[in-house]
Amino acid sequence: MAVPLIYNLRSVRARWVSAIVAVLGIAGTVGVFIAMLALAKGFQTTLVSSGSPENAIIMRAGSTSEMTGSVTLDQVRIVQDAQGIAREGNQPLLTPEVVVIAAFPLISTGTDANVQVRGVSDKALKVRSNIHMVEGRFFEPGLSELVVGKNVPSTYQGLTLGNTVKFGGGTWKIVGIFDAGGSSFDSEVWGDSRVVADVYKRPNYIFQSVTAKMTSPAAFTTLKDTLTADPRMTVEVDRELDYYQKQSQGLTHQIHVLGGVIAFVMGIGAIFGALNTMYSAVSERSREIATMRAIGFGSGSVVLSFVFEALFIAFIGGLVGCLAVIPLNGFTTGAMNFQTFSHLAFAFKVTPALLGAGIAFALFMGLLGGVPPAIRAAQRPVALALREL
Repeated sequence: MAVPLIYNLRSVRARWVSAIVAVLGIAGTVGVFIAMLALAKGFQTTLVSSGSPENAIIMRAGSTSEMTGSVTLDQVRIVQDAQGIAREGNQPLLTPEVVVIAAFPLISTGTDANVQVRGVSDKALKVRSNIHMVEGRFFEPGLSELVVGKNVPSTYQGLTLGNTVKFGGGTWKIVGIFDAGGSSFDSEVWGDSRVVADVYKRPNYIFQSVTAKMTSPAAFTTLKDTLTADPRMTVEVDRELDYYQKQSQGLTHQIHVLGGVIAFVMGIGAIFGALNTMYSAVSERSREIATMRAIGFGSGSVVLSFVFEALFIAFIGGLVGCLAVIPLNGFTTGAMNFQTFSHLAFAFKVTPALLGAGIAFALFMGLLGGVPPAIRAAQRPVALALREL
């Protein structure tokens, strides 16, 4: 015979003070747990969305990022003629790029942060067709002009449309703002690759990477085999999507580890709170439990009853934690990408899957906090408890 669930609901209401303490402990733990996962998810989504399935990125073999890449002008010419490269008329759609770092003060703190400055070709917007200008215009090749991602003006001091800025030994005019659809490019500054290389005293025949649009995603294997088999090419060819996926792994892993440690420590406290609440309930209701046992409720029913009560409290705590963290969705923050040592603006991404994980985590804490008191309740001698009536 099962204990009616309404009994447990009334019990929670009667002991609402201790129940609220347990709910708040679980809610805080779940909120932090989801927030850390949403932070990692937002960072990963921002980087991965930078890649296109139609693009390939070519770097020096063994390079872990564009910052350590090196592709010569002669190798760029070989890439231009490779099978699988998309063309517009007779012109191959690719952009040899120079990637450097410049320090600019953050608007939020006034402290300097590294901004990734990307020298691109005049075909950059055709190669990355998901990026478009939203204000001003694209830079003129050969001039010291810049275009900036949409997150840049609100993140860094001085990098607004129409301003003139100095960095790298050059003076630059910001002539446009582009929208990269929430990708990492929204945090970058772009200029003409030849001008960037010249200002930074880089050889004008060396680039960090080449990004090329392919005739189709299926052309990647042909393009990769062609380039890696050529003895003149000591390069690594990746799908752009795969490259940015790998770029996201370092910080994402660190956030997961840090979030796991924090959630574990807070979770222990929440579990002890649930234990205290349920043990208190068992102590206060010993005569009720004995009476239920005496009129025919088995020990298994009592265990299930108390486990349900603990899970109900945990579920409410998990729900409160989820509701508390939902407003973080879309909130923009920033962190350093340790692969490129540049600052990257990205938004928290609270997804249904993360909310579901938060509820599951709450129920797990409730289960750990509810089972021991439930077993204790079922093991109390009936006769001894009845003599206390």
